[in-house]
Amino acid sequence: MASLDWIILCGTLLFIVAFGVWKTKGSKDVKDYVLGGSDAKWGTIGLSVMATQASAITFLSTPGQAFHDGMGFVQFYFGLPIAMIIISIVFVPIYHRLKVYTAYEFLENRFDVKTRTLAALLFLIQRGLSAGITIFAPSIILSAVLGWDLKTLNIIIGILVIIYTVSGGTKAVSVTQKQQMFVIMCGMFMAFFFIMKYLPDDITFNKALKIAGASDKLNILDFSFNTTSRYTFWSGITGGLFLALAYFGTDQSQVQRYLSGKTVRESQLGLIFNGLLKIPMQFFILLVGVMVFVFFQYNHSPLNFNPAATNAITNSPYAKEYQLLEDEHLRLEAEKRMAQNKFSTALDLKEYGATEEAKKKIVHINKIERTNRESAKALIKKADETVETNDKDYVFIHFILNYLPKGLIGLLLAVILSAAMSSTASELNALGTITALDLYQRNTKGALTQTHYVKVSKIFTLLWGIIAIMIANIANLFDNLIQLVNIIGSIFYGNVLGIFLIAFFFKFIKGNAVFVAALITQVIIIWGFSDDWMSYLWLNAFGCGLVISIATILEGFNRLRSTTSTP
Repeated sequence: MASLDWIILCGTLLFIVAFGVWKTKGSKDVKDYVLGGSDAKWGTIGLSVMATQASAITFLSTPGQAFHDGMGFVQFYFGLPIAMIIISIVFVPIYHRLKVYTAYEFLENRFDVKTRTLAALLFLIQRGLSAGITIFAPSIILSAVLGWDLKTLNIIIGILVIIYTVSGGTKAVSVTQKQQMFVIMCGMFMAFFFIMKYLPDDITFNKALKIAGASDKLNILDFSFNTTSRYTFWSGITGGLFLALAYFGTDQSQVQRYLSGKTVRESQLGLIFNGLLKIPMQFFILLVGVMVFVFFQYNHSPLNFNPAATNAITNSPYAKEYQLLEDEHLRLEAEKRMAQNKFSTALDLKEYGATEEAKKKIVHINKIERTNRESAKALIKKADETVETNDKDYVFIHFILNYLPKGLIGLLLAVILSAAMSSTASELNALGTITALDLYQRNTKGALTQTHYVKVSKIFTLLWGIIAIMIANIANLFDNLIQLVNIIGSIFYGNVLGIFLIAFFFKFIKGNAVFVAALITQVIIIWGFSDDWMSYLWLNAFGCGLVISIATILEGFNRLRSTTSTP
């Protein structure tokens, strides 16, 4: 990295932290610290909700996902706008009417203290683990690519987030997330501009799309009912809907974003704003990945994008075998460039027969190339089982570091770290709030001042920040970190969503039945996941349906018992 990149990277991050501290210093009471004074406008809410969900992994993994598998991943978000409408109509008015600080405070009003405490504890477990992984995921990738010390990166990201989150609470998170989203989208648009600039002179955007389409990268919609396919229109509308309802409706890291709204209408508009923009944003990020794919049709790409994997195989007994695969990779790249040139020429001349012939050739080469890459992964795994062979997360960062001009590299790295900071800030803010209000305040005897609870909220936020850094520093003991955040959430989200749906729509079910049903459901979900009953993507719907069913049955037994015992 050049000096200019370091200046832009450090300057951007320090500005965000300083701005957050300056803009929000001096919270007077719990409402001011936890809900930001409840004066947020819909634009701030919408951007804050979006930034909370868009972690660093979004901007590292999503382009790589498109590079390998195309645009179909966008279907995963198709249920989100529907979820935003449901939450705006059902959840938001109830939260605002009851003037709650946390989502779980509502559960005490509807059921009892133990149900509120159980839901809060389930949140703290899953979100506390996720906060550490949110820090660790970009750190492991940046440390592998840049050679930076992993633990130092974890500590730097954690400390930067802790400074302004502890200082200013919810308002600090919200106002900094606006700056972070601005940095993020500027960086992504500039990356897209330079990708297009670096393509051959005769490759226009329209032609680049046709080149991507020839390799099946633009297959956006899949209306098949194939349950083995993870991303289809139907799985997005159903599974994506349940996941979005659980995440945006019951996860305090999101609920706290729109509880800070000045009015119900501002909160609702903020959520609808997120629902309308989230799919286009994900579409654009995937499109960036597709354009990176087109770029590498004309430029050399490594056999595996993870430099740690390349180093492991180069210094192993399998180095000669790997070199043969790299030679084959170079040969295929040369063939592919020739086929792409024929395809482009045929498009210009409108020779449809030649176009189809060139397309078939490209598809055939891509199939061989995928097989070659899989063989390389298998060989790397033999050389070192601990190295991550799935290189989707390294595709975009490889392009950034090797092809973008000085200055823009620093901006794109700031994008990645800003995204990590925005997600982590929301998580720490929510963790501190839940611990202070749902556990500490609710179970503390005696009236204490507002200043005391603000101080306690800051202390708990600081403690959760330290815990998140500690988790990040031991996270290398686990596998499949990129999926781990979603897996952890799916294990708990469905159960909590079911509790809230019972609270909203099943008025006859009381607290004892819900509490016992939630405990039973959580045990069954963990058991089922460990025995691999189903894909983790379906655990949300399964857990939601299970807790509602068990609670209904238990309430029926309770009523029957009370009826038969009445003289």
